[in-house]
Amino acid sequence: MTSTNVRTEEEDSGPSGYAAARLRLLTEGARSGPPRRAALAELTDQWLAGLFTAGAEQLRGVSLIAVGGYGRGELSPRSDLDLLLLHDGGDSDAVAALADRIWYPVWDLGLALDHSVRTPAEARRTAGEDLKVQLGLLDARHLAGDLGLTASLRTAVLADWRNQAPRRLPELQELCAERAERQGELQYLLEPDLKEARGGLRDATTLRAVAASWLADAPREGLDEARRHLLDVRDALHLATGRATDRLSLQEQDQVAAELGLLDADTLLRQVYEAARVISYASDVTWREVSRVLRSRAVRPRLRAMLGGGKPVAERSPLAEGVVEQDGEAVLARAARPERDPVLPLRAAAAAAQAGLPLSLHAVRRLAATVRPLPTPWPAEAREQLVTLLGSGRPTIEVWEALEAEGLISRILPDWERVRCRPQRNAVHVWTVDRHLIETAVRASEFTRRVSRPDLLLVGALLHDIGKGWPGDHSVAGEIIARDVASRIGFDRSDVAVLATLVRHHLLLIETATRRDLEDPSTVRAVAEAVGTQSTLELLHALTEADALATGPAAWSSWRGSLVADLVKRVSAVLAGDAADEPEASAPTAEQERLAIEAFRTGGPVLALRAQTEPPAEATVADEPEPLGVELLMAVPDQPGVLPAAAGVLAMHRLTVRTAELRALDLPEGVDGSVLVLSWRVAAEYGSLPQAARLRADLVRALDGSLDVPGRLAERDAAYPRRRGVIAPPPRVTVASAASRHATVIEVRAQDAPGLLFRIGQALEDAAVRVRSAHVSTLGANAVDAFYVTGDEGAPLPGEEAVAVARKLEETLRA
Repeated sequence: MTSTNVRTEEEDSGPSGYAAARLRLLTEGARSGPPRRAALAELTDQWLAGLFTAGAEQLRGVSLIAVGGYGRGELSPRSDLDLLLLHDGGDSDAVAALADRIWYPVWDLGLALDHSVRTPAEARRTAGEDLKVQLGLLDARHLAGDLGLTASLRTAVLADWRNQAPRRLPELQELCAERAERQGELQYLLEPDLKEARGGLRDATTLRAVAASWLADAPREGLDEARRHLLDVRDALHLATGRATDRLSLQEQDQVAAELGLLDADTLLRQVYEAARVISYASDVTWREVSRVLRSRAVRPRLRAMLGGGKPVAERSPLAEGVVEQDGEAVLARAARPERDPVLPLRAAAAAAQAGLPLSLHAVRRLAATVRPLPTPWPAEAREQLVTLLGSGRPTIEVWEALEAEGLISRILPDWERVRCRPQRNAVHVWTVDRHLIETAVRASEFTRRVSRPDLLLVGALLHDIGKGWPGDHSVAGEIIARDVASRIGFDRSDVAVLATLVRHHLLLIETATRRDLEDPSTVRAVAEAVGTQSTLELLHALTEADALATGPAAWSSWRGSLVADLVKRVSAVLAGDAADEPEASAPTAEQERLAIEAFRTGGPVLALRAQTEPPAEATVADEPEPLGVELLMAVPDQPGVLPAAAGVLAMHRLTVRTAELRALDLPEGVDGSVLVLSWRVAAEYGSLPQAARLRADLVRALDGSLDVPGRLAERDAAYPRRRGVIAPPPRVTVASAASRHATVIEVRAQDAPGLLFRIGQALEDAAVRVRSAHVSTLGANAVDAFYVTGDEGAPLPGEEAVAVARKLEETLRA
């Protein structure tokens, strides 16, 4: 180094010379970051090499080695010096004397020292017993003495590590998990430990060790930069505090930010969180790959024996259009074309989350590199897939993080960028703003059986704090953003208004319940006026609880819950009006009448398939209508078992039902009888749609009993067993006693699944009730269905009988 070359060798090797040069290096403003760490390591190397040379004299078979962080040349201002004095087992007294000549000057300067004196055999044996020692030796770097001795140890340690990797890597993974449990996640902590927290420097070092095993490698994009940034922050922390600390405490964050030339402590934390997120995601992907390789190694010998030595072919089972499962991950199908399918990222994410699988790194990167932007407004399928992803519970988090790691979330939802990695300086909050929003959606997914519009609940949960990061009241700013986002997503005007209300007033219930007099009628009226409708109140109640639970343990309690429930009950009473009646049926279309007459004339079912479209929100002459799926019309002479037969045939052909309406159509005057008209919006799970003729043929057989629908569905499920995936909330079946004067309304809220509508229809058929009309909706992964049923005489069911039918139906769906 230039600053030390002019000094004598004696001054260089002395404590005072090293201390002065070290102080100049740390206080000069020209150098920081990697250049300063490398210069500090070089300066220290020269000093220690001088101490070694002065003490070794004629001693042979000895070398001084830097290990750990010092071995990597990463010396922060207050870093420990990790040193190994390696010897060949010769003159032990001379080696001990040499150790004292090196260790004591280090201690005299007040530097922390982690030291050991070992032979190569002792070093390898200790490494085999202590994983931390082995990890340190992987970064061994020669400083002075017998270079051959150092090189021999390095070669042996690396060989040992690679040979023992199948046994030691699971041990290392367990240590990382235990450390994460103790220290928490760096990307969310207000006072994080830059080294020990998950996503910190220790994990970055672990990834280097995994790569050295040759068993798996971490995704490298951004990883070195993230590690460098955390080291820069630690350097600034050491200089600001004058202590060897890795904990970035609140009182030191402003000073550290200033040291790094950043605007403020929030900017500092956000950069730390972004770096930690890169390392955490790389760790997740790497450990998944380690598990896959170890699993493959364990299975491969048996497979080779079974296949006569041939290379086993990885199994691929379909999850959704363009998405398959392979090796425990959701990957893109071979026929997938992301460049032609802008919905594919959301479809792949929803399929992965529903199956409880991670999205493969290769799939996410291919999507990020090739997929086209979604049109505005979004296609209906994109909106449905987003809702399905948000409603998938805990698996949503890992899948969402995979999309975020490659920048897909900000491309899908540009407003997300302002809340990404944004800290919340509030002791109640345990998450950053973006993670809190996802946590709220996860919590809200547990309440989807409580509301009639689970899609609005889940999207409202995602957007309720989207205004944070903008000036002023985040609820006011959030309302404006939510209106824009909801319109782009493709919700209609009334749904956009509801979402805006949820965001604007997401704190209304909890603040009113805990800070206002609920006995005051004006308090309750004010809340009722702000909320507007019973359905919005229902959504706001669920969102309030989900938001509080996602904030932290201090934000919700049984006492707070009871206060909010009391307020909701009072507001509901104010909003209650006359009992609603069965929705008035719109006049049948000409096509429905034609199909009904043909069905009556032929005495059998008649089907028609056609594309269903809607114009863009602000249509122009040049705009293309938005495809909503395929509309399937059925007309069947009124008879028992139509609903389960039709639903069962659709399930057999792997058609997903998005919406369905069933109604009895009276025939022209003078014609005795009626025809059931069923209007479906369907989509193929994957592959192409079946022909209408095949559907009709199977429907005829299902109605006359010659087609065993339950048996066929059971065979299909046995041949292609579905993953358990998401643990959804249990189904809920209720009787809406005041919903109609002409029929009993049975409401079903359940997780959508193949054959669900068939099971519901069969259960209602077994209960000997007549389905007067049905209104079926699939909102994401949630089925929200209403069935207007009567008894044999066409009258509503008696109260106890209605409850019994609902209870039996719920038991059937839970089975």
